[in-house]
Amino acid sequence: MTTLIIADLHLNEQEPAITAGFLRFLREQAVHASQLYILGDFFDYWIGDDDPNPLHKTVADALKSLSDSGVKIFFICGNRDFLLGERYARQCGMTLLPDTQVIEAEGHQILILHGDTLCTDDTDYQHYRQRVHTPWIQRLFLWLPLSLRLKIAKKMRAGSQSANQRKSEAIMDVNQNEVMKAFRQYRTRWMIHGHTHRPAVHDVSADGETHFRGVLGAWHSQGSAFKITPDSISLIFFPF
Repeated sequence: MTTLIIADLHLNEQEPAITAGFLRFLREQAVHASQLYILGDFFDYWIGDDDPNPLHKTVADALKSLSDSGVKIFFICGNRDFLLGERYARQCGMTLLPDTQVIEAEGHQILILHGDTLCTDDTDYQHYRQRVHTPWIQRLFLWLPLSLRLKIAKKMRAGSQSANQRKSEAIMDVNQNEVMKAFRQYRTRWMIHGHTHRPAVHDVSADGETHFRGVLGAWHSQGSAFKITPDSISLIFFPF
């Protein structure tokens, strides 16, 4: 069998080609898998499970159909959709996982995460992340009217894009010490994450052993996924 891992689709109403590409991916590839893992930034923003956005229902219906066919679906929140909760997960037929998880995939032990927690050189972002993951702040935000939540989300997104333009590429990439720390803590040979939008497989030497850090690409002009079989772990790309 096959396990597929994806991230960073950034689904939104303004990019219908990406949504169409994802739905095609479900029909043509994911339907043949045993498991599908989505590692965050699945949506470009998420203001609450009560948002009646038609795109959310379209995606939920497609995922639920996949789940009903027997494919197990798992989700780790990213920095764009960290408020996605149990209500929407049930609509999709998927299981929410914690920020960092070791999985068994076709006989391989793999550490999976969105990837933003590895980018510790970006101290401004890490302070922001700590604030928005505070439970009482999340409850307060979700209590606000939908229209106000949407305005806040769009303003924060614009601010983030502006700030990122002033940051160096190195600051927004993973910190190698943090990567080594994760390998030592979780004792896996493989780590797979998204967030940085720099698809690749990196060799990592730790304590005399070779480990592998797989990075997923963002779905800007093509899709990407890690395809895991009993014999191999490979990064694949495909057109929408």
